[in-house]
Amino acid sequence: EVQLVESGGGLVQAGGSLRLSCAASGSTFESSAIGWYRQAPGKAREPVSCISNSDGHTYYVDSVKGRFTISSDNAKSTVYLQMNSLNPEDTAVYYCAAGSWGCYPTDDWGQGTQVTVSS
Repeated sequence: EVQLVESGGGLVQAGGSLRLSCAASGSTFESSAIGWYRQAPGKAREPVSCISNSDGHTYYVDSVKGRFTISSDNAKSTVYLQMNSLNPEDTAVYYCAAGSWGCYPTDDWGQGTQVTVSS
């Protein structure tokens, strides 16, 4: 089991940027896949981005390509999601999740961090 703690959410104006962090504890970080998901009010949780720590491959949904960047710091067991050019449609609770079977993982979840983008 991996424990995950997200941070970095907040309120930002449209066009602004935020960087989310997902700090993981556990001995399997370097072989895990870490994914970011989001859930807007009244909507289902959806995948956003994912990184496979074993081979470095990254994945993005179309709506965030070119704006969001996922990265991993194995020394800190932390995955980051740099979010640029934010728009109100990005408003959601953002969750990270980990797993051992590639992207997009769903084994272990963090508690979520709120991102609100004002117009």
